[in-house]
Amino acid sequence: MPRYQKILILLVLIMGLGFSLDIIATLKVESLWFQEIGYIGVFVKALTNKIILWLLTFLISGIFLLLNIFLARRFRHPSLEKQEEKRLNIESLPNYKGKKQSPKTAFSLKSLLPLVLFLNLLVSLISLHYSQIIADFWQPGSSLLNVAPPLPFSLESEINQFINSIFTGNLILWQVCLAAAITIILLINTEFFLMAIALGLSLIFSTVIAGNWTRFLQYVGATNFQELDPLFQNNLSFYIFKLPIWQLLEVWLSGLFSYTFIACCLLYLVSGNSLSQGKFPGFSLSQSRHLQGLGSLIIFTEALSHWLKRYELLYSLRGVAYGASYTDVKIQLPVEAGLTFAGVAIAFWFLWQSLRKNSAHTPTNSAVGVISSYLIAFVIFALFLPATVQRLEVLPNELAREKPYIRRSIANTRKAFGLEAIEEIQFNPQAGLSATDIEESKLTVRDIRLWDTRPLLQTNRQLQQIRLYYRFPDADIDRYTLKVSEEEGNDNSIPDILRQQVIIAPRELDYSAVPQEAQTWVNKHLVYTHGYGFTLSPVNKVGEGGLPFYFVKDIGTGSDESEQGALGTSDPYIRNSIPIGKPRIYYGQLTDNYILTSTRIKELDYPSGDDNVYNVYDGRGGIDVSSYWQRIFFAAYLKDWQMLFTENFTPDTKLLLRRNIKARCQAIAPFLRFDRDPYLVNANVQEVEGTEQENYLYWIIDAYTTSNRYPYSDPGTNKFNYIRNSVKIVIDAYNGDIDFYIVDPQDPIIQTWAKVFPQLFKPLEEMPETIFSHIRYPVDLFSIQSEQLLTYHMTDPQVFYNREDQWQIPQEIYAAESQPVEPYYLIVKLPELTSEEFILLHPYTPTSRNNLIAWLAARSDGDNYGKLLLYEFPKQRLIYGPEQIEALINQDPVISQQISLWDNRGSNAIQGNLLIIPIKDSLIYVEPLYLEAEENSLPILARVIVVYENRIAMAETLEKALQVLFNPEEAENISPEAIIREVEDPLLLETENFEEE
Repeated sequence: MPRYQKILILLVLIMGLGFSLDIIATLKVESLWFQEIGYIGVFVKALTNKIILWLLTFLISGIFLLLNIFLARRFRHPSLEKQEEKRLNIESLPNYKGKKQSPKTAFSLKSLLPLVLFLNLLVSLISLHYSQIIADFWQPGSSLLNVAPPLPFSLESEINQFINSIFTGNLILWQVCLAAAITIILLINTEFFLMAIALGLSLIFSTVIAGNWTRFLQYVGATNFQELDPLFQNNLSFYIFKLPIWQLLEVWLSGLFSYTFIACCLLYLVSGNSLSQGKFPGFSLSQSRHLQGLGSLIIFTEALSHWLKRYELLYSLRGVAYGASYTDVKIQLPVEAGLTFAGVAIAFWFLWQSLRKNSAHTPTNSAVGVISSYLIAFVIFALFLPATVQRLEVLPNELAREKPYIRRSIANTRKAFGLEAIEEIQFNPQAGLSATDIEESKLTVRDIRLWDTRPLLQTNRQLQQIRLYYRFPDADIDRYTLKVSEEEGNDNSIPDILRQQVIIAPRELDYSAVPQEAQTWVNKHLVYTHGYGFTLSPVNKVGEGGLPFYFVKDIGTGSDESEQGALGTSDPYIRNSIPIGKPRIYYGQLTDNYILTSTRIKELDYPSGDDNVYNVYDGRGGIDVSSYWQRIFFAAYLKDWQMLFTENFTPDTKLLLRRNIKARCQAIAPFLRFDRDPYLVNANVQEVEGTEQENYLYWIIDAYTTSNRYPYSDPGTNKFNYIRNSVKIVIDAYNGDIDFYIVDPQDPIIQTWAKVFPQLFKPLEEMPETIFSHIRYPVDLFSIQSEQLLTYHMTDPQVFYNREDQWQIPQEIYAAESQPVEPYYLIVKLPELTSEEFILLHPYTPTSRNNLIAWLAARSDGDNYGKLLLYEFPKQRLIYGPEQIEALINQDPVISQQISLWDNRGSNAIQGNLLIIPIKDSLIYVEPLYLEAEENSLPILARVIVVYENRIAMAETLEKALQVLFNPEEAENISPEAIIREVEDPLLLETENFEEE
């Protein structure tokens, strides 16, 4: 054995040993972690399926590849010397009567060398293709569930991609180096390196198949949908759960058979010292039969590919709408079916030729003719004919030809994104709103949001972070049931207990903000372990100096021992309404590092004046690390060997692992898509469960089931074309307990996962009431549906084709920059509803105008959770949209002058979110105006602007602005500084023109 082979084998053994140790440590630690959180059954089932898939794929791939390589070794040509010796021995026999023959030469060096180099290049392309699949699979955050299966190997596409990448400069260096290295080493020792590559490809195939274990589990537990696809009349479960498996098998088999054929062909070409002798005698009968058998498998795979492409037409982009169009159905579909049957017939012909024992060589011309005919038919019928029909027949008559397919695309897109469940309501806002109407709508008015999360976070970071290592990563809008203060309680129109819309912001620990000198191993893993507390601010109140008002803030340091570490509250009513306790945050959005608790070194709990208060974690979270052997596994898994040598451990020391809440969810349920915005909830769950504990903080994360395989559903800008918010995840911020609740039991995908992992999911009825009262319709899903509705509210195919009623998301001015209006939460009583509700809203305008055309609302309370209402405004009237209201405000000479005066000399005037508020049968527009310094930004609420009909009011508070607006004759008495303006604007002329049209 050559020396380089020995070195290579040694390196492989060393790497294999290290890899094995890493796998053992990973399995040990992961099993302990899943056992800690109570989902060991999920881990075992997932691991079992991964192992079975990996082993089966590896064994089948490896045996098939090596068996064929060994067959090629057996059938290869002997050396030319042995061939000549054999020929001479035959001719020297006494009874030999044949003519003396010269050695045959099928290929000379001039044609043999390019052919060998071309096959080497094909091996390189196959290796590159599947290496890229693995590289994509190992990218951070990648998930093969939410994207289509990887593409199968195709010679044409790979060569085109390789050439294009050269000309465009997108060729990656490692790809060039790998291709060159494979080409060279195959020339050095073809047989050895072909076997090595075969082993590597087997590992890649098995990793790809095992990495798609979720697809196989979905296949086994598939749940039928209630719909059939309109083209093939298959249940939609076939496309969601089963078609991806067939596509995955195509990826595997195309690579397996292609590489095997090329490898055997190479072995035959270089056998008999053909390259050194400069001639190849041709393929023997055994070699021809072997290659024909392998060729039949490749053609079978090609036939399978064309059969699957029939279903891919359901996701075609050829027509005017998404999905199979006229050309796809009338031309492409029959062509793909014909190519499938032709491919099967050709494959059987090659297989029959390879099995004929007593036949002569299959005529080369026949094989070439069959393949050439197939390729010509493919070019003419699969490429040229559909393009011709599309251009000459469809485009001149597009609406007539495509109308039924447009109807299919509209219907399925609306179903896939949940748009067909939207209740449409015609709403015609009326004028004549009076001060009495405002008074009667006090519950709506009192909750109008004046504070946005952005200025509040800026204020928090200036006033509430307390120490550098604390950080407010996010703020979220929610509602809480509070006991009203005595002042409000004296108002008979306001109940004693009501829901208040608030902004809650968690105070987490950001270890990266710890001074560099203090970033030691002990501090990182033993001392700085958790965040502490939160702020809670009403959206409608202003504190001293225009700053946000806080219901909950600071970290209390009262003299009473029971108040040590408590958060500050604004009044006794808040203390009685909000359970605070000891609000430690061990699991959150910034908790990316692991920690060790109950050690000899106490943890930093919270700062108290110039000193710090320390604590020892006593929660349920964590894995015992008292055993030294267990510590070895953790050290290997975490790649942190210092924990083996620290002397700070005690028999009670525990490891808190995977504390980032998103990573925690992803590790348990990688088949779900998670919302970008987890939000914190303060709730007394212990009161329900009968346990005693001083932690009341929980995270709620919305999780989605998605697929990109829903027929005829247009994904738009998304990577999926089907989505449901099927799961709500609740995570204990102190103990790390995590529960998955099904909120959409009608979703077939979540039904499938519930069958696969019955111990993982709980019905929504089991969610504690104190948590359930805080669930809200997620902004991510609402934004996706809102974006799809811009086009797919049009259900008439002709209107859709002409885009006659296309909508757009309006723009607003925020901090002097134009941006799309984002969905916003409100507590309002919408038209047609009987009481105030917590609702998510988004306005629309037509593409050609800026007037308000519609308004989508998502309900979040109680039994009405998840219901969508679409309020459509009359098209014959001009209802001001956000951009028009912004224009009215900014071009008013008095108001714009006042804003300009504030917006200089070291300060910035920031126009906040413009809110459209329904009151009775009318609409009012409210926009807060903030002031902030250019340095050390601390935004304050300076003014509130209210617009109604053709009047604008700007005052210090919302109450004063409303009073000024609806009692203009008393403006001077109400607020001398208030500004009340009649609209003097070209929009009035536009209104007249609009009504005339």
